[in-house]
Amino acid sequence: MTTPHVIKPLTPETFPAWLALAQKHNGVWGGCYCSYFHEDTEHTVKSEYDGPTFKQRLVAEGVAHAALVFDGDDAIGWCEYGSPVELPRIYHRKEYDAGETKPAPWRITCFFVDRDHRRSGVAREALDGALELIARDGGGEVVSFPNELPPGKRTSSSFLHNGTRAMFEKAGFTFERHIGKSKTVMRKTVPPARG
Repeated sequence: MTTPHVIKPLTPETFPAWLALAQKHNGVWGGCYCSYFHEDTEHTVKSEYDGPTFKQRLVAEGVAHAALVFDGDDAIGWCEYGSPVELPRIYHRKEYDAGETKPAPWRITCFFVDRDHRRSGVAREALDGALELIARDGGGEVVSFPNELPPGKRTSSSFLHNGTRAMFEKAGFTFERHIGKSKTVMRKTVPPARG
């Protein structure tokens, strides 16, 4: 019998499990350590730290958010989310900004799933976990930029750092427009959690 997966937020306490997953995959996306979409903060300059230390400092400052999917004590995937101030770097930013009429207070920028758990629904669990954590933080509109896959074309899941349009549609997001060659803009309003 398998242990059900549990969602936990990225915090100083869960950071070691997050780091173990990132290090298992050589820092993720060529050593990004899930920091590509972040910029400098008031207290931390990106260029002054290696990837793991930069991310750890952002977590300690409370400006790096993710829903982690745990299998027992091990993190097996995550979905990065946050405010546009926390995650200002997105692909096709000029094109996105030019067509944005109502900026959302939340954005989802990145997923990562352990290679031993891909194509088993972990990314969707992470997405649902992020939406639940956003609801706990007051909810609001969430925008994301998933890939739209050509029909019939199989793509390696390792290249789908922001998930797929189909996954977001199943989670209740609405398609708004295309940006770039294969990116979409999708949006959902998340009600605040009760209690």
